[in-house]
Amino acid sequence: MASKESEIQSIKQRFGIIGNAQLLNHAVEVAMQVAPTDMTVLITGESGSGKESFSKIIHQLSPRKHGQFIAINCGSIPEGTIDSELFGHEKGSFTGAHEARKGYFEVTNGGTIFLDEIGEMPLATQARLLRVLENGEFIKVGSSKVQKTDVRVVAATNVNLLNKVEQGKFREDLYYRLNTVPIFVPPLRERGTDVELLFRKFATDFSEKYKVKPITLTPDAKEILLKYRFPGNIRQLKNLVEQISVLSPDKKEINAGELAYYIPKESTLPAVYSQNAPENISEREILYKVLFDMKKDVNDLKKMVLEAMANPAQAAQLIKDNANLFESVRLEEKKPSTEVVLNISPVQPAEHHQEAAEEVQDISHVAEDDSLSIEKKERELILRALRKNNNKRKYAARDLGISERTLYRKIKEYELEED
Repeated sequence: MASKESEIQSIKQRFGIIGNAQLLNHAVEVAMQVAPTDMTVLITGESGSGKESFSKIIHQLSPRKHGQFIAINCGSIPEGTIDSELFGHEKGSFTGAHEARKGYFEVTNGGTIFLDEIGEMPLATQARLLRVLENGEFIKVGSSKVQKTDVRVVAATNVNLLNKVEQGKFREDLYYRLNTVPIFVPPLRERGTDVELLFRKFATDFSEKYKVKPITLTPDAKEILLKYRFPGNIRQLKNLVEQISVLSPDKKEINAGELAYYIPKESTLPAVYSQNAPENISEREILYKVLFDMKKDVNDLKKMVLEAMANPAQAAQLIKDNANLFESVRLEEKKPSTEVVLNISPVQPAEHHQEAAEEVQDISHVAEDDSLSIEKKERELILRALRKNNNKRKYAARDLGISERTLYRKIKEYELEED
């Protein structure tokens, strides 16, 4: 047992992996066990969590370590050229193909290919990849000649591929072929005090790089660091430490107030759901959940309104019985003109029944006017990310947790080119 732990520590040190979280150590152990084989590996984890490091462990500890290792981001290659990039093309096979070109699967024969963001690979390319995995065969673009290659494939994704399979955006047979051995890389927020170790490591690195004092944190600042969720994971933490190191070169110790200045404010989501949200759920999932819950409540309100209109005398009692709907559908405080305040006593005189029915009709109009669409919110999130990053799509995509290709598609879909 002790030898296994020391071996894991040795591997982490060799590949620059910092931390002692149990989930992290388990991921390293699985990578070590599968490395000597030729089995296909699927690495899952959030963007910025360090998935590429595990692909390097698998390659360097394998018999292919003397062969070539190529890392490819499938989300950054345009759909029209990805087949040529991976499998090569013949001269004249398409406009601009002035000469024949070898693809990555031919160049890396005998080595390892790391396919990052595999979920963004087009369906036609997925079919070609499946043939390579099953038979070691591929055909260049514009050719009919079948060629052989001996390449080990390690894939990675930050999305749920099974959901993509259900949506018809990812081949089911390819998913199970890739997922021969799964490795889960935990997000930073699930690694406990590893965040402190990483902070110190980055502080030392940037101290040497910029010739400044290495920054440290006061105890209250450490509490803030440990509580922050770091949606961008290790990449975000590294950028944070670099920013503090550069902008506070004369400060040796950073207190809570100073650290809070550098940490981005987390989005404020409706309390109806965010207070009880599981730790491992993303902000986008929370937002979608809120929107779907609101839509359900609006539909329930409409049903109640129809019943109240059919029986005006029972309107007050219907409102009382469905008071929970008015608790969950909170209208924005910035729109006082649309707010509805109901003062309902346990028993109301008959002359108030008509008034209650009219109030219910007003509520139905407000509910419809205040209904939200996921598309509208998604458009707003994309706009905010683009503005925050001065229209630099690479960084906007990173903040949104999607690939650049997906962001380009959304920009075109929502006609945001001129925004």
